[in-house]
Amino acid sequence: MIGKLTDVPRRLPAGLAALLTIVAVIMLSAMSDSIMQPLPATASAGQFSAERALVHLKRFAAEPRPIGSPASGRARDYLVGQLRAAGLRVEVQRAVGARSAAGLATFGQVDNVVGRLPGTKPTGTVLIAAHYDSAAMGPGASDDGAAVAAMIETVRALRTGPGLRNDLVLLMSDGEEDGVLGAEAFVREHPLGSAGGVLLNWEARGVSGPSLMFEISRDNARLVETFAGAVPAPRGDSAMVELYRLLPNNTDFTPLTKAGFTGMNFAYIERSSLYHTAGDSIANLNLGSLQHHGTNMLALARAFGDADLRALASDHDVTYFRALGTMITYPGQLVWPLAVLAVVAVAGLALWARVRRLLSLPRLIAATVSAVVPLVVSAALAQGLWELLVAWRPAYDLMGGLLHRPRPYEAAIAVLCALAVLGWYLVLRRRLGPAALAVGGLTWIAGLGVLCAQIAPGASFLFALPALMSALGWLAAVLLRTPAWVRVVLTLPGPLTAAMLLPSLAGNVFDGMGLALGGAGALVLALFGLILVPIAELFLPEVTTRPERAAVLAVPATALLLTAGLVATGFVVDDFDAANPRRTHLAYVMDAGARTAHWVSADADPAPWTRKYVSDHDTSALPAGYARGTLWTGPAPVIAADGPRATVLARSGDTVKLHVTAGKHARSATLRFDRPVAYATASAGRFGSASVPVTGTRAGTWPSEIRFRGIPARGVEITVRIPEADRIRLIVIGEIDGLTAVPGFVPRPPHLVAATREDGDLVAVTRGYTLTR
Repeated sequence: MIGKLTDVPRRLPAGLAALLTIVAVIMLSAMSDSIMQPLPATASAGQFSAERALVHLKRFAAEPRPIGSPASGRARDYLVGQLRAAGLRVEVQRAVGARSAAGLATFGQVDNVVGRLPGTKPTGTVLIAAHYDSAAMGPGASDDGAAVAAMIETVRALRTGPGLRNDLVLLMSDGEEDGVLGAEAFVREHPLGSAGGVLLNWEARGVSGPSLMFEISRDNARLVETFAGAVPAPRGDSAMVELYRLLPNNTDFTPLTKAGFTGMNFAYIERSSLYHTAGDSIANLNLGSLQHHGTNMLALARAFGDADLRALASDHDVTYFRALGTMITYPGQLVWPLAVLAVVAVAGLALWARVRRLLSLPRLIAATVSAVVPLVVSAALAQGLWELLVAWRPAYDLMGGLLHRPRPYEAAIAVLCALAVLGWYLVLRRRLGPAALAVGGLTWIAGLGVLCAQIAPGASFLFALPALMSALGWLAAVLLRTPAWVRVVLTLPGPLTAAMLLPSLAGNVFDGMGLALGGAGALVLALFGLILVPIAELFLPEVTTRPERAAVLAVPATALLLTAGLVATGFVVDDFDAANPRRTHLAYVMDAGARTAHWVSADADPAPWTRKYVSDHDTSALPAGYARGTLWTGPAPVIAADGPRATVLARSGDTVKLHVTAGKHARSATLRFDRPVAYATASAGRFGSASVPVTGTRAGTWPSEIRFRGIPARGVEITVRIPEADRIRLIVIGEIDGLTAVPGFVPRPPHLVAATREDGDLVAVTRGYTLTR
């Protein structure tokens, strides 16, 4: 029982026509996701103009502005002035934000800018949020300066028309980069933070690309309906939301929605190699991305601003996605019926093939079980390719998989996936038969539709719809008496549906996760390949014909040669230069007590510039508790700095209360303890205080760490609870931004930028203590 589901004369032309149609659909889908064209400053007053927003961006986002820095203060003052000039009621919320992670408590003195525009007859509040601080390594023109500039331009456009019905609140938060500290303080202490409403949060994880709605509240039917109807170029889908929920990332959206807001989160994610680096600059910002951000922001501010927000309540989610530029939505109640229907349709196709003696049940089971092989092999080959790339070019390691020009490598992964799927098909084709393999592949696709319906309903459409359309198409092709060309057309709905969905998903996965997790994108491509295998049959000889050995070897040989060529191309086009720089980590560490100093680098293979400062892995002379992970070290001159101080104010049982200062010019202080901390409180005088529980331990260093970002010169009080510890070792690290204060330091050449590790490009002055009862 070995046969094909269907056959046609002139198979090669039919196969070429089908393949070209699939490629055309992939290209049209990619074109429909293109970036908007920026509008000039001469655009009508009621429109959003990227060029007008750019004027503001240049005023506050030309330099790094981490929490507590002088640049952050200048940005805050400019934003406050602009919102007041636009007629908003503006206040600066000063507070202490807090966040905990495994073995870590982070605190920060935040200045949130809150602007209010009262509505004419409010039914609730629309909160537009973005953070104005940046990572310390770069000016953050995209993350998140572009969104903040868009807020100013949006308010300007809104003020040209009639007043909104609902209250509008603009939250320009501080301290997001260090753990959403500003948003946490807003929901904990500000009256508006607990009032609820509709939230529109804006982010960036790159410097280009369309503005994607990548996260949304649950029970979102009315929100999606408004989004799809109000925004002229909606981007994003419910699968992206489900994928993001599986990741450990968070933005200001997280604490705000936990506090009761419902809403949407937007970001653009292309060219993510510049994320959190000096390359996140105005020069590298794609103005089309700024335009898309702002156009969406203005449209949604108007839509929600004039809506009855009480009517947005819903009791279900919706599935939503774009197909060739058209937004498609359907209620969550249809997820399970469609997933089950796909399984039934595939089962019906299998039954018909069994009745027609095209397959046997044992062969179908074997084909279905074996279909896991190309999936696993594809993911393994992609991850193996990344390991080889890092071995050949160690500088890639600090990129975290987010390369400047990754397309040749991504194409190599696609070729390897095609090899894995086609190799599986060719090896088993004569043993199990084309029909069994085609149905076995569809069984996996339909099964994933059911699995997603259970654990990630918004992503079920990615698999249920292609499986359903494929099975129904094949059943129509074999049951209806039609001309040969019509039969070919009837087999295409499934592959074409998959072509609209899966390649773009793989592209988003590559853009968002990078090649370090390339196996995820490869898995998506391999699943796409399983749907396409019946098309491959049109290019192959009859099943009964034994292929020649040369022809069999030609397939893997061609694929491997093509992969090698693409990888070689990648090495050539993705070389480092001033526009696409290499990352390198360097820090200066001085023990204030011993008066010794060292350069340190966490690079696996330091660049020649970095090797001028570090020479070996000897960390024995570093201050106890400083080292985290494997470091390169080298001697450094001692600078004139008294460094941080910690004074015990009180100790009772397991609780220790300290007064901590970071030292002159230090923006932050870090405390590391050689015992696990269970609870931590930070108090900054009139700024207030915050407390968090601490669980788990830090990896690669002492078990517990307390950070205070934006520490005032007068210091802060830190209270920790450390159970069952009679003797505690403590290291306090005062952190000064930049390395220019160190004698002999020479700035990086243009083709190098600071790595994103948080302890890089710092002068770290340490002082150790031993605390006893």
